[in-house]
Amino acid sequence: MSTQNVLVTGGTGVLGSLVVERLDAAGVGTRVLSRGGRPGTVRGDLLTGEGLEEAVRGVGTIVHCASSPYRKTREVDVGGTRRLLGAAAEAGVSHLVFISIVGVDRASSYPYYRIKLEAEREIEGSAVPHTILRATQFYDLVLTAMRFLDRLPVMPVPAGLPGQPIDPGEVAGRLVDLALSGPAGRVPDVGGPEVGTLADSARRYLGVIGSRKKVVEFPLPGRMARAVREGALTCPENRYGKTRWEEFLRRQLGPEGRGRAEAAAG
Repeated sequence: MSTQNVLVTGGTGVLGSLVVERLDAAGVGTRVLSRGGRPGTVRGDLLTGEGLEEAVRGVGTIVHCASSPYRKTREVDVGGTRRLLGAAAEAGVSHLVFISIVGVDRASSYPYYRIKLEAEREIEGSAVPHTILRATQFYDLVLTAMRFLDRLPVMPVPAGLPGQPIDPGEVAGRLVDLALSGPAGRVPDVGGPEVGTLADSARRYLGVIGSRKKVVEFPLPGRMARAVREGALTCPENRYGKTRWEEFLRRQLGPEGRGRAEAAAG
């Protein structure tokens, strides 16, 4: 594959930066799309379409990781994907790889998931050949939630919510494999090696950091919670990831986790 042949949107984010690292390690030239045009990136705005034509020029493959879950989500995730596809079709891009989320069709009462599903449909209806991969939640997101809840005297978590989180590096590796292959449409979902509840994750987090804090479970009402309880966010038949939750925690926490353990033991 020639230099500068892969464009990565969201290439400065958690997942996108890992995709760029792995493409570079494989000797594949990359461009990183950035709204601000920071050094080492190409300027392009999914919200307005500005710079997209230039960004995709000469590109054979796009790995589309960009998303805006907290601000102007539909405009960026759906409208921006539509604008990117239009520019890609004009430029003759031969493959777009899109990362989506396991359960967007089964838990569509959650607005962000509904929007991700709309983005999938934009891609499926486009003239640009594509691959769509759905992954479960990343360990990074779970760890962020754990750190937030760890500030409280006890850890309150919704009861009975199963998940199957995965190391984002393993998702990045799968995306690179797909980017270096031909368009495949919707490919099998990927999830982590373990299926467990959020409360399980909280207790194991506390165990790794050596805390005796109590986990308090509470019922969570609503359609989204019901869908999650029914397993919407898991794919137990596709345990793609190898890294377990405790392994990820020890790698990420390092001395911080050991310090907490020593403090608790003392």
